[in-house]
Amino acid sequence: MTLEPTPTLIENLYWITLLAVIVSSASGVLKAGFKQFDLFGVIIIAIATGLGGGSLRDMLLGRDVFWINDQIFFIASLGSAVTVFVAARLIVVSPKYFLVADAAGLATFGVAGTLVSLMVGAPPLIASFMGVMTGTMGGIFRDILCNETPVVFLSPLYATVSWVGSLLFIGLLHFDQEITVAAIISGLSIFISRLLAMYFNISLPRFRFKS
Repeated sequence: MTLEPTPTLIENLYWITLLAVIVSSASGVLKAGFKQFDLFGVIIIAIATGLGGGSLRDMLLGRDVFWINDQIFFIASLGSAVTVFVAARLIVVSPKYFLVADAAGLATFGVAGTLVSLMVGAPPLIASFMGVMTGTMGGIFRDILCNETPVVFLSPLYATVSWVGSLLFIGLLHFDQEITVAAIISGLSIFISRLLAMYFNISLPRFRFKS
Protein backbone atom coordinates (compact mmCIF):
# COMPACT_ATOMS: atom_id res chain seq x y z
CA MET A 1 0.00 0.00 0.00
CA THR A 2 1.77 3.11 -1.28
CA LEU A 3 0.34 6.63 -1.24
CA GLU A 4 1.26 8.86 -4.15
CA PRO A 5 2.70 12.15 -2.83
CA THR A 6 0.09 14.45 -4.34
CA PRO A 7 0.12 18.20 -3.51
CA THR A 8 -2.90 17.74 -1.22
CA LEU A 9 -1.23 14.84 0.59
CA ILE A 10 2.01 16.76 1.03
CA GLU A 11 0.13 19.79 2.37
CA ASN A 12 -1.82 17.65 4.85
CA LEU A 13 1.41 16.05 6.04
CA TYR A 14 3.05 19.46 6.42
CA TRP A 15 0.36 20.85 8.71
CA ILE A 16 -0.02 17.67 10.76
CA THR A 17 3.75 17.58 11.32
CA LEU A 18 3.90 21.27 12.20
CA LEU A 19 1.16 20.84 14.81
CA ALA A 20 2.94 17.75 16.16
CA VAL A 21 6.22 19.65 16.53
CA ILE A 22 4.54 22.52 18.40
CA VAL A 23 2.62 20.41 20.94
CA SER A 24 5.46 17.93 21.47
CA SER A 25 7.94 20.73 22.04
CA ALA A 26 5.52 22.24 24.56
CA SER A 27 5.41 18.95 26.46
CA GLY A 28 9.20 18.96 26.56
CA VAL A 29 9.22 22.47 28.01
CA LEU A 30 6.77 21.51 30.74
CA LYS A 31 8.80 18.42 31.72
CA ALA A 32 12.03 20.46 31.76
CA GLY A 33 10.25 23.19 33.72
CA PHE A 34 9.34 20.78 36.50
CA LYS A 35 13.07 19.99 36.67
CA GLN A 36 13.83 23.72 37.08
CA PHE A 37 16.11 23.84 34.02
CA ASP A 38 17.25 27.21 32.70
CA LEU A 39 16.14 28.64 29.34
CA PHE A 40 18.88 26.92 27.34
CA GLY A 41 18.15 23.56 28.95
CA VAL A 42 14.44 24.00 28.29
CA ILE A 43 15.10 24.75 24.61
CA ILE A 44 17.32 21.68 24.19
CA ILE A 45 14.71 19.42 25.80
CA ALA A 46 11.95 20.96 23.68
CA ILE A 47 13.86 20.48 20.43
CA ALA A 48 14.77 16.89 21.31
CA THR A 49 11.10 16.17 22.07
CA GLY A 50 9.63 17.94 19.09
CA LEU A 51 12.11 16.82 16.45
CA GLY A 52 13.69 13.63 17.77
CA GLY A 53 11.13 11.01 16.75
CA GLY A 54 10.70 12.33 13.22
CA SER A 55 14.47 12.60 12.78
CA LEU A 56 15.00 8.94 13.66
CA ARG A 57 12.13 7.93 11.37
CA ASP A 58 13.55 9.85 8.41
CA MET A 59 17.02 8.39 8.90
CA LEU A 60 15.63 4.85 8.97
CA LEU A 61 13.51 5.51 5.88
CA GLY A 62 16.42 7.08 3.99
CA ARG A 63 14.67 10.46 3.69
CA ASP A 64 16.05 13.94 4.18
CA VAL A 65 15.52 14.79 7.85
CA PHE A 66 12.37 16.90 7.80
CA TRP A 67 13.50 19.85 9.91
CA ILE A 68 16.89 20.11 8.22
CA ASN A 69 15.15 20.17 4.85
CA ASP A 70 12.69 22.85 6.04
CA GLN A 71 13.79 25.06 8.93
CA ILE A 72 10.20 26.16 9.65
CA PHE A 73 9.85 23.05 11.82
CA PHE A 74 12.95 24.00 13.83
CA ILE A 75 11.66 27.56 14.21
CA ALA A 76 8.26 26.21 15.34
CA SER A 77 9.92 24.03 17.98
CA LEU A 78 12.05 26.91 19.20
CA GLY A 79 9.08 29.28 19.22
CA SER A 80 6.94 26.81 21.15
CA ALA A 81 9.72 26.38 23.72
CA VAL A 82 10.19 30.11 24.33
CA THR A 83 6.46 30.84 24.38
CA VAL A 84 5.66 28.17 26.96
CA PHE A 85 8.74 29.11 28.99
CA VAL A 86 7.58 32.73 29.23
CA ALA A 87 3.93 31.80 29.83
CA ALA A 88 4.87 29.46 32.68
CA ARG A 89 6.61 32.37 34.45
CA LEU A 90 3.43 34.45 34.27
CA ILE A 91 0.70 31.91 35.08
CA VAL A 92 0.35 28.82 37.23
CA VAL A 93 0.89 25.68 35.12
CA SER A 94 -0.57 22.40 36.38
CA PRO A 95 1.26 19.12 35.71
CA LYS A 96 -1.86 17.90 33.90
CA TYR A 97 -1.04 20.26 31.01
CA PHE A 98 2.11 18.24 30.38
CA LEU A 99 0.02 15.08 30.03
CA VAL A 100 -2.41 16.74 27.61
CA ALA A 101 0.39 18.17 25.44
CA ASP A 102 2.18 14.82 25.49
CA ALA A 103 -0.98 12.98 24.39
CA ALA A 104 -1.54 15.52 21.60
CA GLY A 105 2.02 15.04 20.37
CA LEU A 106 1.62 11.27 20.49
CA ALA A 107 -1.52 11.50 18.35
CA THR A 108 -0.32 13.94 15.73
CA PHE A 109 3.14 12.43 15.30
CA GLY A 110 1.62 8.94 15.17
CA VAL A 111 -0.51 9.92 12.18
CA ALA A 112 2.30 11.91 10.53
CA GLY A 113 4.84 9.12 10.93
CA THR A 114 2.49 6.55 9.45
CA LEU A 115 1.65 8.82 6.53
CA VAL A 116 5.29 9.56 5.71
CA SER A 117 6.13 5.85 5.78
CA LEU A 118 3.28 4.96 3.44
CA MET A 119 4.39 7.69 1.03
CA VAL A 120 7.87 6.16 0.71
CA GLY A 121 6.42 2.68 0.14
CA ALA A 122 6.85 1.02 3.53
CA PRO A 123 4.62 -2.04 4.09
CA PRO A 124 1.53 -1.27 6.21
CA LEU A 125 2.76 -2.99 9.39
CA ILE A 126 6.14 -1.27 9.18
CA ALA A 127 4.44 2.05 8.45
CA SER A 128 2.28 1.66 11.54
CA PHE A 129 5.32 0.94 13.70
CA MET A 130 7.10 3.95 12.23
CA GLY A 131 4.09 5.95 13.39
CA VAL A 132 4.57 4.59 16.91
CA MET A 133 8.27 5.38 16.84
CA THR A 134 7.69 8.89 15.55
CA GLY A 135 5.17 9.52 18.31
CA THR A 136 7.17 8.04 21.18
CA MET A 137 10.88 8.53 20.54
CA GLY A 138 10.84 12.27 21.13
CA GLY A 139 9.34 11.61 24.56
CA ILE A 140 11.97 8.95 25.23
CA PHE A 141 14.76 11.39 24.36
CA ARG A 142 13.08 14.01 26.60
CA ASP A 143 12.84 11.70 29.60
CA ILE A 144 16.39 10.38 29.23
CA LEU A 145 17.75 13.93 29.09
CA CYS A 146 15.69 14.69 32.21
CA ASN A 147 17.27 11.63 33.90
CA GLU A 148 13.97 9.77 34.23
CA THR A 149 12.68 6.39 33.13
CA PRO A 150 10.84 7.05 29.84
CA VAL A 151 7.12 7.43 30.45
CA VAL A 152 6.40 5.20 27.44
CA PHE A 153 7.59 2.18 29.45
CA LEU A 154 5.57 2.95 32.57
CA SER A 155 2.47 4.99 31.76
CA PRO A 156 -0.90 3.41 30.87
CA LEU A 157 -1.34 2.42 27.21
CA TYR A 158 1.14 4.90 25.76
CA ALA A 159 2.66 3.20 22.72
CA THR A 160 -0.26 0.76 22.57
CA VAL A 161 -2.86 3.41 21.71
CA SER A 162 -0.43 4.94 19.23
CA TRP A 163 -0.01 1.64 17.40
CA VAL A 164 -3.75 0.92 17.36
CA GLY A 165 -4.40 4.44 16.07
CA SER A 166 -1.78 4.06 13.34
CA LEU A 167 -3.33 0.76 12.25
CA LEU A 168 -6.76 2.41 12.28
CA PHE A 169 -5.42 5.17 10.02
CA ILE A 170 -4.07 2.60 7.55
CA GLY A 171 -7.36 0.68 7.68
CA LEU A 172 -9.40 3.78 6.92
CA LEU A 173 -7.15 4.63 3.98
CA HIS A 174 -7.43 1.04 2.72
CA PHE A 175 -11.21 1.44 2.59
CA ASP A 176 -10.82 4.69 0.63
CA GLN A 177 -11.64 7.10 3.42
CA GLU A 178 -10.63 10.66 2.57
CA ILE A 179 -7.20 11.27 4.07
CA THR A 180 -8.06 14.35 6.14
CA VAL A 181 -11.04 12.58 7.70
CA ALA A 182 -8.94 9.46 8.32
CA ALA A 183 -6.22 11.54 9.99
CA ILE A 184 -8.72 13.34 12.24
CA ILE A 185 -10.47 10.12 13.28
CA SER A 186 -7.20 8.31 13.98
CA GLY A 187 -5.56 11.25 15.75
CA LEU A 188 -8.56 11.85 17.99
CA SER A 189 -8.75 8.11 18.74
CA ILE A 190 -5.12 8.11 19.95
CA PHE A 191 -5.55 11.34 21.92
CA ILE A 192 -8.80 10.40 23.65
CA SER A 193 -7.73 6.79 24.32
CA ARG A 194 -4.50 8.00 25.91
CA LEU A 195 -6.32 10.43 28.20
CA LEU A 196 -8.90 7.79 29.17
CA ALA A 197 -6.13 5.26 29.87
CA MET A 198 -4.46 7.74 32.23
CA TYR A 199 -7.72 8.73 33.91
CA PHE A 200 -8.83 5.15 34.56
CA ASN A 201 -5.26 3.81 34.93
CA ILE A 202 -5.72 1.18 32.23
CA SER A 203 -2.50 -0.60 31.34
CA LEU A 204 -1.09 -3.79 29.90
CA PRO A 205 0.15 -6.53 32.25
CA ARG A 206 3.63 -5.81 33.59
CA PHE A 207 6.54 -8.22 33.56
CA ARG A 208 7.20 -9.80 36.92
CA PHE A 209 8.97 -12.91 38.20
CA LYS A 210 6.89 -15.58 39.83
CA SER A 211 7.55 -15.59 43.55
